Amino acid sequence: MLDHVGFAVRHYDRSKAFYEQALAPLALGLVKEPMGQAAAFGRDGWASFWIEAQGRPVQGRLHVAFRVDSREVVDAFHVAALAAGGTDNGAPGLRAI
Repeated sequence: MLDHVGFAVRHYDRSKAFYEQALAPLALGLVKEPMGQAAAFGRDGWASFWIEAQGRPVQGRLHVAFRVDSREVVDAFHVAALAAGGTDNGAPGLRAI
């Protein structure tokens, strides 16, 4: 079981703004930002998802999934992520594993 995950991003301020908007429907918000170099998202003060300004940004694919309680939350996340500037990699739906 993972406790938290983090990765470096190319454009820290843009990425932070994107995740603040996209993660809001999941009730995940910015819980800490040490020295303006890392943004920690979570709830109730617990940070589970981090982005960092330092380090080599991810190249290639990175898959991160969040557990939610309903399809409505999935749909709201998709809408928020697109509104925040994300690109559509296919509408929300069940995927074969």
